[in-house]
Amino acid sequence: MTKSIVISGPPAVGKTTVAKGLAKEFNLTYLSGGDVLKNMAKEQGFDSDGDDWWDTDDGMKFLAQREQNYEFDKNLDDNLTTLFNQGGMVITSYTLPWLVKNGIKIWLEGSHANSTKRMQNRDNMSSEEAYEVTKERFDKNKALYKKLYNFDFGDDKSVFDVIINTNNLTAKQVIDVATETVRKLL
Repeated sequence: MTKSIVISGPPAVGKTTVAKGLAKEFNLTYLSGGDVLKNMAKEQGFDSDGDDWWDTDDGMKFLAQREQNYEFDKNLDDNLTTLFNQGGMVITSYTLPWLVKNGIKIWLEGSHANSTKRMQNRDNMSSEEAYEVTKERFDKNKALYKKLYNFDFGDDKSVFDVIINTNNLTAKQVIDVATETVRKLL
C-alpha cells in the first residue's frame, strides 16, 4: 500500500490501539507523533519514558514549554509530514490531518467520560485525576494548535475521510470499522 493513514482524536480515545491494529492489518509502519515529541522532551532533559508520561507533572511541564516555543511542534509536524507523504505509514497525530492533502484521515470521536475511563484504567489513576488530565491536555493542545496553525482541533472535522464514534464500541470493533473504512478508501 502506498498511501499513509493518520489517526487523530482527543486524548485517551484509542488512537494508538487503532493505529497499531491498522499497521498490522495492512503491513504498514506505525509511528506515534506523541512518541517523537517525547524524544524531543528527552533531549530537553525530561525523563519521558512510559506510555502515561504525558499525564505526569513533567509531561504537563513540557506542554507548557511547547506553548512558549512552537519550534518543537513545527519540527515534529515537518518530520511527520515528510514521512506521511512517503507512504506506507500509520501515524497518530493531533495536527497532521490538517497539514497533509493526501492519504487516509480518520478521526476517533469519543465522550470525555469514556476518555476519562480509558485513561483511568490505562494509567491507574482516580476518575477525578483522569478527568482533569484529559480535559487539560485537550484544552491546552486545542489552544496551541489554534495559535500555531489556526485550525479548531476537535471542532473542525471537515478534513477527515471518516469519523468513528468509539463510545459504545470495543477496541476490536473500532479497529474493524477502521479496517473496513481503509479497504474502501484504497
